[in-house]
This record gives sequence, structure tokens and C-alpha cells, in this order.
Amino acid sequence: MERTLSPTADRLLPQVDGRHESLDGIRAAAALMVLFFHVATETGDSLAPGVVGAFLGALDVAVPLFFALSGVLLFRPWARAALEGDRGPRALPYLWRRAVRVLPAYWVVAVAALLLYSRAELNLRHWLEVLTLTFPFDTDPPWLGTGPYGLGQMWSLSVEVSFYLLLPLLALALSLWARRGPTTDVRGRRLLIGLAAMAVLSFAALVPQFYPESREYMHAWLPRALGLFAAGMALVVLSEWAHREPGPDGPVRRVCRTIAASPGVCWLVAGAFLAIKATPASGSRFIGAGDIWSSAVDSATGIGFAFFVLAPAALAPRPTAAPLPLRQAEAWTGGRWLDSLLRHRTVQFLARISYGVFLWQFVVLYLWRDFTGQDIFTGSFLLDTVPVTAGTILLAMATHRWVEEPTRRWSRHHGPGSTPKRAAGASG
Repeated sequence: MERTLSPTADRLLPQVDGRHESLDGIRAAAALMVLFFHVATETGDSLAPGVVGAFLGALDVAVPLFFALSGVLLFRPWARAALEGDRGPRALPYLWRRAVRVLPAYWVVAVAALLLYSRAELNLRHWLEVLTLTFPFDTDPPWLGTGPYGLGQMWSLSVEVSFYLLLPLLALALSLWARRGPTTDVRGRRLLIGLAAMAVLSFAALVPQFYPESREYMHAWLPRALGLFAAGMALVVLSEWAHREPGPDGPVRRVCRTIAASPGVCWLVAGAFLAIKATPASGSRFIGAGDIWSSAVDSATGIGFAFFVLAPAALAPRPTAAPLPLRQAEAWTGGRWLDSLLRHRTVQFLARISYGVFLWQFVVLYLWRDFTGQDIFTGSFLLDTVPVTAGTILLAMATHRWVEEPTRRWSRHHGPGSTPKRAAGASG
């Protein structure tokens, strides 16, 4: 389709290729929020009455951020193909990349936690369930809580992996539905309708979770989280649609431009969802507890929070290569403050190691509490956060350097869709 945009209007379109550093920065923040939530839960501060306890107890809203981020980052090639009426990418190379990205570092942490805390309690079957991230589907596990000791946060990684496996099928269904539209606008609307249906299904999944009897383990299954992934996928559809919308200044482009220029308003709305999350309306401060109504409120607040936190970054245009004085002068104006904050080198460093921060936090937390002799629901959030965060970051740095990066480089030349290395002495 021929585009009729002026250079100025073109620069205001959302970034749809290359590394999206603002989204990386949000992932770093989400990893720290999950860490702080777990420290506050162990010390009991998140269960204390009052505003501070309620806020600390609501920090698990970072989990919806992770899910929505996966929707943004992974659905893009399928959304682009659906809008253009083309076939999507092949599933096997995509699944290979996901496996190499997720599993090696996870296996290192899982084996470490199992050897430290569960050698006598878990048999071969449970080890296999943990190593394959299928342990949340064990409806009568030998451990308490959401996973084996030291791996309690990994239920959300299991949900992520379930989404990875299902995404090619979801994308195929959405694409078949969207392709029936004769124009880009019709296909874009059909994609958004399909994603809205995914969100409705996530609320419908609460019915078998609570009726005819409560099944708390279903909280850690993919169906109830589909709406969170759909929130991120919808942002991808809007950004890709904006590039293909006919006319110089269509409604989709205006929506994207307005949201990107209004990060403060968006984050205020996200803060309102966070405030609701901090109230008893969204259920107990323990993950997975509550009834069907509070769980529905919890899901709705998670979708709203994730959408409005991610939207201004996901729909932002590519940063301009302006001269340095001009960039510094405009860094905190016109909605650019969010981009400046999330692209700060400290935030980007944390983004690079954020997966390791997520993986190691419970192991480090329990080692610290064993070292200090603290019992559950004792200690100080402020005093425990510093050493636990420092230890987690150090281990995350080591995992990133010696596990994540080597396996990523190796995967570029091995497996489905890889580029074989050139033979020695081949001309360049």
C-alpha cells in the first residue's frame, strides 16, 4: 500500500522494528517490583495494615506487566502479517528461540534450588516436573505454596511458557479471522475484536477455577491470564495498524500519537488501577487467594495497569537523532521524560540482567534469611531488601554473562532457522 505521509508525520508513528529500549526498561522495573514484593511478603510488611502494607502487597501487579510485555514483544510478526493479509512466521524457529532464551538459565537456578532445599523431599517425577516447568499442573504437590522451596515465583514462568507454545495457534486463529476483512482497517478491527474475545475467555476461566468447588492451583494456569497477554498484543496491533492506515492522519494514528505524548496521564490511570489492586476488592494479599468476584477485579486491575503502563512506551515513535544539546533540552518535555527515564544506562543495565533477577531472587532471599536466622514474617523490609537485591543482581550478572549470552550466541548458528557458520577461510 502506498503511504502518503509527510516526513514529520512519519516520525510520529510508533516504533515497530529494532530494539525497543523503553520496553526493556519497563521489564527491569517489573523484575525489581516482583523482588520487592517477595521480600515484603517474607518479612510480613506486605501484610501489615495501612497504606504502606497495602502498597507493598500490590507490587505483584508486576506479573501482569511481564505477561503483557510478552504479548507486545512476541506477537508483532504475526500481527504484521495478519494486517497485510500474508502468512505469519514459521513456528519451529520461533519456539527454538524461546526455548534457548528461557530454559538454560532456568535449569541452572532450578537445579541449584532443588539441591539446596529439596533433595530429600522430591522424587524423580517432581524433578522432571520442575525442569519442564509443568509443576503447576500437579494438583497434589508435596510442597506448600506456588512451587518448591526457592522456586515459588516460577509458576508465572510456566504461564509464560504455556503462552509461548500456544501463541502460534492463537495467531493462526486471529489471522484466519482477520483475513476475511477486505481492507487494512477491517483486518485491524477484527484483530482487536479477537483479542477482546481472548480477554473475555480469561474471565470465563474463573468459573471452573471456583465452581463447583475452589481449585486454587488453576490460578497458575494460562487461561486466566489470557487477557493480560491480549493487552500487550492489542498494543502491537495498534502500532502496526498505524503504519498501514490509509490517509495522512487517520484515527489510529491520532490515538497512538496522543497516548505516546501523554505518559503522565497514562501512568496516572495505571496508578488508579494499582490503588484498586491495593484494596480488599481485589482479594487477599496472598497470591491466588480470594473468590471469583475478587479474582475478577484482580484480573481487571492487572489488565488495566499493564495496558496503561506499557501503552506510552509501546506506541512511542523512534527517538530522533537530534544534536546532543537539543536532545538534552527536550529530554523532559512533550512526553519524552518517560523515554529518557527508561533509556537511562542504569535502567538498561538492569534490563539486560532482568531475567536473572527474576530467577534468582527467592534463592538469595532464603539464603539471606537462613544466614540471619529470621523466621517467616519477621525482619525488616528496608534492611533485608538491600542485601537481597545486591546478591540477586550479582548472580543475575553471572548468569547473563556465562549462561544467557553464550547460549544465545550458540543458537544463532544451531537449530531451526539458524544461520550456519561460514566455513573457515570462506571469503567475506
